[in-house]
Amino acid sequence: MNDTKTNSDVNKIPAYSWYALALLTLIYVMNFVDRVLIYLLFAPIKKEMLFTDFQLALLGSTSFVIFYTLMGIPFGRMADRVSRKKLIAFGLTIWSIFSGLTGFANSFWMIFICRMMVGIGEATLGPAALSMISDYFPSKIRATVQAIFSSAIAIGTGVAFFFGGWISDAMSWRFAFYFLGFPGLVLVIVVLFLKEPQRGIRDSAASIEKRDWRLLLKNAPLRYILFGYAFFAVAANSVSMWLPTFFVRTQNLSIAKIGLWIGLGTLIGGLPGTILSGWAADKFRLKGPGGRLRFTSLLAFLCIPIWLWILNSGSVTLQFFLIAVLLGLALSWLGPAAADVNDIAGPHLRGLAIGLYFFIVNAIGYGLGPPLYGKLNDIFNVAQYPEVMRQTLLVSPIACFIAGIILFLGSRSLEKQK
Repeated sequence: MNDTKTNSDVNKIPAYSWYALALLTLIYVMNFVDRVLIYLLFAPIKKEMLFTDFQLALLGSTSFVIFYTLMGIPFGRMADRVSRKKLIAFGLTIWSIFSGLTGFANSFWMIFICRMMVGIGEATLGPAALSMISDYFPSKIRATVQAIFSSAIAIGTGVAFFFGGWISDAMSWRFAFYFLGFPGLVLVIVVLFLKEPQRGIRDSAASIEKRDWRLLLKNAPLRYILFGYAFFAVAANSVSMWLPTFFVRTQNLSIAKIGLWIGLGTLIGGLPGTILSGWAADKFRLKGPGGRLRFTSLLAFLCIPIWLWILNSGSVTLQFFLIAVLLGLALSWLGPAAADVNDIAGPHLRGLAIGLYFFIVNAIGYGLGPPLYGKLNDIFNVAQYPEVMRQTLLVSPIACFIAGIILFLGSRSLEKQK
């Protein structure tokens, strides 16, 4: 029975699978709009509320990550056991409401609490959506379709920066949260009508038998994956979190202009980079089990000279062009990473594995990385000496180097395991 399923049903892709992928990607777009909008608005929020850079980092990352990471594992376990579409609908409701409510906040702690609640809501999406996608599509194109899903990061960031900057300059930063947060509630009803695929319908009999969660903790390649992509995330997240502030301080550009150019760069570079990297990673995978990791290791090393060029260039035009290139590379690991995690876990541990993946990657990439940048900025008094940000942001290429080494070692470990 399983062999018959593997040879026929596993590789047949109905049109409904593409509809489901499109809907889940749209929801992820809303997810990322609500997540990154605050980064662009650091400057006006800091001006109104007189926050330090460290406080901004706490609001941009730590407040969000506290529950986003902690809840990722239990929500991941739930995604293996309960209705995944209902879990997504619940999370979408929570994060949309509290993203909109951020615009009403008048203190550090009010924004902090709203960001925590956004984190709780958004923690539901990754494990549930990626698990569903793996049941909608066969393994041979898993990195490609999960890269399409992950392209929502580029689209969501572009939408948040483009419209957020425009709304902030035209009205205020508060209206950016109203207009870009609450509309996510419209999609709650739509997702509830989504048809869930049968768990494991796209997997072989061997992977379906994996049910012991302790197997995940014993898996050496998975550990390389978790920590390698965590360091890649440190650098990738700093693009949207700290580069807008970098341009405000070093180039005296308006929020609207920065939002426009980085938003366009995200769409022009990040969107095709994310999707094409998934397709390319699947091609590398044909050459061996560690192919996807070798591919993303190479991309991590390629990010290093781009970062150095951006930080040391005096040309705004060149810097924004390089950001588009950097985003194409910095978002390229998303599809391959999710595909490898899903392949290693199998259908009955998939939600838990994705929850663990989000926990480690975001705890380091969002929870530890951004506050480190903020603290360095405060120590070196970047507010008074803005050019020093060229040095504090060197954390990013260093993180890329560490990621490249770990991912390469992971590819070798995965080859040995197979």
